[in-house]
Amino acid sequence: MDFFSSMDISASAMSAERIRMNLISGNLANANSTRTAEGGPYKRKDAVFTAVPESGSFGAALDRSAQGLEGVQVTDIVEDQSAPRLQYDPTNPDANAQGYVAFPNVNVVSEMADMITASRAYEANVTAVQSAKNMALKTLELGK
Repeated sequence: MDFFSSMDISASAMSAERIRMNLISGNLANANSTRTAEGGPYKRKDAVFTAVPESGSFGAALDRSAQGLEGVQVTDIVEDQSAPRLQYDPTNPDANAQGYVAFPNVNVVSEMADMITASRAYEANVTAVQSAKNMALKTLELGK
């Protein structure tokens, strides 16, 4: 594995975590949206991560030591199919005949925990990129 492979793998993870953070932000922003263009309350969205082989140059593909290296990619964005949260509020214009309003299936506490996890994963990959860069610089200094 060379320095650029480790940077590519960390970059793929940073990109995936950025998408995850955007979805979490959207979930939090719509935590009280009772109406959408599709009809009904907002549905929580989540990213599906998949390990993908690290693509590199043709030479890297021929290098046996590079086999087994995998990055990450967001392959799908899924909507949570759990039932909406019902709250009694007969004065709300979105209330049904029994007076209940369907609110999104977004749990703010779990979304905040997911946001912290995504942020920490992003930071860990930034640190990995910085470490690879520092190792490459130290290697160049050896040639002086």
